[in-house]
Amino acid sequence: MLTKEELPECPVATTVQLIGNKWKILIIRNLLGKKQRFTDFVKTIPGISKKVLTDNLRALEEDGLIEREVFAEVPPRVEYSLTPLGKTLEPILTAMREWGDYYKQNA
Repeated sequence: MLTKEELPECPVATTVQLIGNKWKILIIRNLLGKKQRFTDFVKTIPGISKKVLTDNLRALEEDGLIEREVFAEVPPRVEYSLTPLGKTLEPILTAMREWGDYYKQNA
């Protein structure tokens, strides 16, 4: 997690830095509805490799946007969910979805 001094001065740049790649946005989109397991992401995010998924999940967790819960089972089960901070991204993703729909209809 970056310190406040390391974050960009511009708030938009901060947001882009935290969620600005296509994989992070799709991971967060999936978590808006419910908790997800690693295999759920692999199934619902076409084209993402397991390594890239792992890297992005770790980055989102480090930035405090998602949390990882490990269950002591055999085989181990891990579930990901949004933190309260991560849930505040919902209006941003909703606006992106609405604009994407608008663009598709009017372009």
